Amino acid sequence: MVLASLMLLFSAEMKLAGADQIVTGLTAAGLGNHVTLLGIVELVSVILFLFPSTFKVGFLLVTSYLGGALSIELAAGQPPAAIAFLIVVWVSAYLRNKYLFVNTTTAPTFA
Repeated sequence: MVLASLMLLFSAEMKLAGADQIVTGLTAAGLGNHVTLLGIVELVSVILFLFPSTFKVGFLLVTSYLGGALSIELAAGQPPAAIAFLIVVWVSAYLRNKYLFVNTTTAPTFA
C-alpha cells in the first residue's frame, strides 16, 4: 500500500506543481485547464485511501480516478500507463483487506 500511495502522491504533486510534461499531456487530452483540480482530487483520494476509517471510500475514488486516466490514455492512443497504477492499488488493497473482495451476500433460497 505504501508503494501505491507514494506513486499517486508523486503524481498529484507533479500536477499541483504544474510540471511541463503533465500539463502538456493533459492539454493534449483537452484537460489543460483542470490540471490543478485533478491534482487536488488525486491528493484527496490518496489521503482517504491511507486512513483505515476511510480506506474503502479512498479505494473507490482512487480506482475511479485511475479508470478515467486509463480511458483517456486509450482514447488518445497512448500506452496505458494507468494500468500499472491500477494493478498496484488493487494488489495493495487486497493485501490490506482481503474481505473487501469477498462476496458476503447470500442469494435467497426458494424451497
